[in-house]
Amino acid sequence: MESLSLSRSDLNSILPFLPLSIRAASSSSSLSWSERAQDSLRALSLGPTVSHVDSGEVLFDFILDLRDSLGFYSHPPLSSRALDGFSLFFDQFMSRMDARVWFNEVVPALANLLLKLPSLLDCHYLKSDQLSGHSFSGLRIMNSQHPGIVFLTQELIASLLACALFCLFPSKDRNAKHLPIINFDQLFATLLSDSKHCQEHKVKCLVHYFERICKDTPTGLVSFERKVLPFKQSSYSHGVSISYPTADLWSNSASSLCPFMVVDSGYIEDQEYEALEVDFANEYLGGGALSRGCVQEEIRFMINPELIIGMLFMPCMRDNEAIEIIGVERFSQYMGYGSSFRFVGDHVDTKPFDKMGRRKTRIVAIDALCSPRMAQYEIRFLLREANKALCGFLEHSNYHWSYQSSQEHETHCSSENSYLDSYNSQYGNEKKEDMEIDEDKIGISTGNWGCGAFGGDPEIKSMIQWLAAAQANRAFIHYYTFEEPSLEQLKQVTEWILDHKWTVGDLWKMLADYASQRLKREVKGGFCSWLLPHLNNANSSNAHDMHQ
Repeated sequence: MESLSLSRSDLNSILPFLPLSIRAASSSSSLSWSERAQDSLRALSLGPTVSHVDSGEVLFDFILDLRDSLGFYSHPPLSSRALDGFSLFFDQFMSRMDARVWFNEVVPALANLLLKLPSLLDCHYLKSDQLSGHSFSGLRIMNSQHPGIVFLTQELIASLLACALFCLFPSKDRNAKHLPIINFDQLFATLLSDSKHCQEHKVKCLVHYFERICKDTPTGLVSFERKVLPFKQSSYSHGVSISYPTADLWSNSASSLCPFMVVDSGYIEDQEYEALEVDFANEYLGGGALSRGCVQEEIRFMINPELIIGMLFMPCMRDNEAIEIIGVERFSQYMGYGSSFRFVGDHVDTKPFDKMGRRKTRIVAIDALCSPRMAQYEIRFLLREANKALCGFLEHSNYHWSYQSSQEHETHCSSENSYLDSYNSQYGNEKKEDMEIDEDKIGISTGNWGCGAFGGDPEIKSMIQWLAAAQANRAFIHYYTFEEPSLEQLKQVTEWILDHKWTVGDLWKMLADYASQRLKREVKGGFCSWLLPHLNNANSSNAHDMHQ
């Protein structure tokens, strides 16, 4: 195999956060485990008769020894309750029959998968440049304000997730890089105070994933993209500057609103259309998936565990950023939400694959304002939420803003064309045909983003996401209400607006007007109940005009 270049900026950025090192010889270089770690993993791969790892308690002791063999002495220690968590789950919660399969078959298979990690990564780096058409585009820390994409095979992701289970990722300096936690020690520690058992069922989802991939290694591809909607007068290394939409630009938008379907039952992840599925994200990707969280984002990360690996290399999102992940496979069925969450069995993912070998599961992570209270009605925060959603919903490589002012349109298109040129340069024109998807047919599947625990107004958030979907030229928006009482009039309002062919600018102005009145305490009701009298007045006025 061709040797790795020691000057690769992508590899050098992620290497401090991997449990491997570069072994350089006179004629070649490659990634490798330490000799002691490799010997330990080889023993583990031979099963409990050799490794003596036959219980949760012994497994955790093995993990501690393995970490020592990697020189983690100066790193923050694992959670003090993780040992008890491993013992509780594998020695008490798991049946004897399941535990026998886990330690006799799954753990040795995971050890073999870990032994393959160096060669999987070597192969990844050597092929990544060919895949993207851009140098040094392999696994790397995808820093804030730097748009980019990385492609990982499902097998590589499985090997990296095995590292997370075994708590083998270095944790030193992750906070300094604004990276979320990635090892599973805190998740297992939560089992000690899990009176509602939702944490136990999160672990069950992950254990089921490992059981599945050890029986049949998946062969698809997953892409992780950092999307950036640059702030006004912000420049990147490629010298491109592009305006961050202002309230005036939203107000003047001539884009037509896309079809809006209200869905009163079901879940976003069960939708069967060509759509971007919205992850109601924390600014740190995954939120509390590997700790105590158990709401929309965390549940999605449990049933699609390949999402978790984005937490390895994606620093927290800023106001003008989103993360899009395409190709993850779903492995688990579940029921409930929050404390009632339960793993209920296997899920066979039947989503088709695109030309690149990615499942047509498209997930976009966008983080909403947290506990905004009345501030959410201020125009600057309406703008923040609209631009956050727009960043996530946009296909950044092929987009133009539609203005009512032709002069503004020409100016903006010139800037957008420059951005498009830089984007194509970054991802490689020669690979564009492989990456092209008919984005005009792809819609948005979403719901009460930033509501619930985050404290957002569901009526406002539904309108903001509609504005963003339409401005991003998405084919439709399917809105899952999750039986939210305040959205009872949503269907009536959206149907009226569509019948009267409102533009994005029209809706933005009404939203801004309502928000202004709400801030002044001139109105107490929700947006839909406030808007309906205006709509009725408009109907009366039209009828009067006809009689005249």
